[in-house]
Amino acid sequence: MASTTITREQIQDTVFKALATFGPEPEDITLDAKLSDLDIDSLDLAELSQIVEDEYGVGLKSSDAEKIKTVGDAVDLIASRV
Repeated sequence: MASTTITREQIQDTVFKALATFGPEPEDITLDAKLSDLDIDSLDLAELSQIVEDEYGVGLKSSDAEKIKTVGDAVDLIASRV
């Protein structure tokens, strides 16, 4: 496997872009934004998981969804697995 370093900023960018496709306004997507406030549901999280898995080779488990309350939580969790 190539030793490409994936930065937290790259992960954040991917997550922000993916979430924007689910409906919220891009300016509303911040690290502190609650997923519930953005109307991001479990189906959206499943889709985000697929995007992240395709991009970085790591997935989110269904049990992870309970821990992810904010956009920052999602970025942190993905970054910890990459």
